[in-house]
Amino acid sequence: MPTTTDFLLPVLALVSWTLVMWFWLYATRIPAMKRAGIDPQEAAHPGTYGHRMPEHARSVADNYNHLHEQPTVFYALMFFIVLTGGATAGTLSLAWGYVGSRVLHSVVQSTINKVVVRFVIFAFGSLLLVCMTVRELLRVLG
Repeated sequence: MPTTTDFLLPVLALVSWTLVMWFWLYATRIPAMKRAGIDPQEAAHPGTYGHRMPEHARSVADNYNHLHEQPTVFYALMFFIVLTGGATAGTLSLAWGYVGSRVLHSVVQSTINKVVVRFVIFAFGSLLLVCMTVRELLRVLG
């Protein structure tokens, strides 16, 4: 039986990865803004200068934003599982699979940015999240 700490490690891993992407975002965006001659004040309204940024810098920024979308469901689900006593080895494996899919999605989006590849990775991770959710629904309602 996984411990609470074991079960929260995937949460910590995904939070850590999000911060890696935050550093990568600024490591690409600030130099790109300087090269494009974009005044930082233009960033007051996101998206107004995006067409002047190179695709690579936009892809990293888009991925950082994506890490604040669906993963929030993952975080909530993980805390629900821990707080209600649902931590099992099977669910822990699904959680690590989800984290791995998010990291892989980030790497693909921020480097080669092939939409079909990204979609397959995203869909796989989403299915893992659905499996975790269904397991919990069956556990608490069954």
